[in-house]
Formats: sequence, structure tokens, C-alpha cells
Amino acid sequence: MILGKVVGTVVSTRKCQNLVGYKLLTIRPLYGNRDEIFVAADKLGAGIGECVLITTDNTTQHALDSAAPVDALVVGIVDSIPQIEE
Repeated sequence: MILGKVVGTVVSTRKCQNLVGYKLLTIRPLYGNRDEIFVAADKLGAGIGECVLITTDNTTQHALDSAAPVDALVVGIVDSIPQIEE
């Protein structure tokens, strides 16, 4: 799982039928390589600036209601996190 911050959204005029109902968000990880922004599907309603919990790789299929072609999925909106020392 990845803890990240929503930094933007992806707008698409056409997408796979299985992705209808999912918002596509750009996520910046809060640890590790912070320059590596990625896209995650969201059905929870997270917004820009919110901290989210992401599941990736083959574990996303266990959280999906459909067979959407997704490798990163928002599974939680985080209210608060403890300070992480660097």
C-alpha cells in the first residue's frame, strides 16, 4: 500500500467501459520517490490536497467491483497521519 497526496485529476473524453464511475487522480507518494507521480482510480470521492491510501498491483482486483483495467486504486481517505521523521 502507498500513502499519497492527491495533486490533480485526469480528464478523459473516452475511457474503457469498466472505468465508468471511477475518477482518475494523480497521486504523489508521501514517502520514497516523491517525484514519481502516478494515476489511481477513485470511487470514494477524494479531492485535490487530500491524503489517500492506495493499493497497487494485483491486490487492486480484490478491491474492485468489476474487472476494470486498474493497477492503482484509492481504498481510503486518510484524516490524519503521525509525523514521519526523515
